[in-house]
Amino acid sequence: MTRPLTDDQRAFQETAQRFTREKIAPGYMKREAEARLDRALLLEMGALGLIGADLPERYGGLGEPSVTAGLAIEALAYGDINVSYVPLLASLNGQIIARHASPELAGHWIPRIVAGEALFCIALTEPRGGSDAANLALSARRDADSFVIKGEKSSISMADQADAAVVFARTGPVEAGARGISAFLVPMNTPGISTTRFKDLGSHAIGRGSIFFDEVRLPASHLLGEEGMGFVQVMQGFDYSRALIGLQCCAAAQASLDESWSYITERQAFGAPLAQYQGVTFPLAEGEGLIAAIRQLCYHTLRLRDADEAHTSEAAMCKWLGPKTAVDVIHQCLLTHGHYGWSLDLPHQQRLRDVMGLEIGDGTAQIMKLIVAREKAGRLAVQYARKG
Repeated sequence: MTRPLTDDQRAFQETAQRFTREKIAPGYMKREAEARLDRALLLEMGALGLIGADLPERYGGLGEPSVTAGLAIEALAYGDINVSYVPLLASLNGQIIARHASPELAGHWIPRIVAGEALFCIALTEPRGGSDAANLALSARRDADSFVIKGEKSSISMADQADAAVVFARTGPVEAGARGISAFLVPMNTPGISTTRFKDLGSHAIGRGSIFFDEVRLPASHLLGEEGMGFVQVMQGFDYSRALIGLQCCAAAQASLDESWSYITERQAFGAPLAQYQGVTFPLAEGEGLIAAIRQLCYHTLRLRDADEAHTSEAAMCKWLGPKTAVDVIHQCLLTHGHYGWSLDLPHQQRLRDVMGLEIGDGTAQIMKLIVAREKAGRLAVQYARKG
């Protein structure tokens, strides 16, 4: 069951919501036109503790549980789902760095992440791999006290804006599969790195592109954790980020719902407000129920994580249901506004495009359902084995 928030968490949530109303939401559509994140805005977020709230205090974080980080991400996504991607990546990458980097490396980068000074991307996907995360071709070969990285990463969010990346590369033979993958912290200004940006339907402020590594030489000290253990690290992190993505999508849908309720109470048709007609209100009511249910699932998943309990299946449900439902709800909100909703003057169309990308990125619905099925079938197999 979902436990109530603490007083400190409520105060933190209110701070994030106020900042979103005053600073984030008003610039949502402008940031799409500029196709960049506002670095000054990120510094303000960092000063308020809205980035990496769950990261260790010794590195400048607040040391809060995952639920608190989720509160910040949900609040920010209500105003701009793209801006909320910054603390999501900060938590995902920051946790990997805190657990697996040397103290010196973590001490250099994590305080900058938390302060909003450094943007990190996560470089896993490759042109030939897609959702097959273990099928990596990017190579990192050992050369004395260095690794030399060669190959391409593709479909990487913030590829051309990030200051550094957590990169997953093959250090073992291809036949080793997932066991031959290692993780590295790579500053993006390292010689031999170049990037491109794709022309995407949405999420223009974040951007997506390829990263090319042309014999990039990296100190061996930038290896994260043990060689060959990178796949395990990223899979554990995805259980976290999938719940956060679900909250991002819920927040974007909730923003469109709130705007639609306001619109139908003011808009007149046939001598009465639109809110008088069940054909108008029922679809919005359905959206409210679905989004509320998925939001609870997301926080339940984060609480399981905080309790160090299994949550892989729940996380996959968040990632599958969150984007899909949010797309449907925002679409309905756009239709509720009639021809005005079809206009580029309103944010529904932008939210629809921004959220739609998350139906693909970080694992499709089909992959998420496969994870749920494997988890459930595996647990049942264990139960039957014990009975036998």
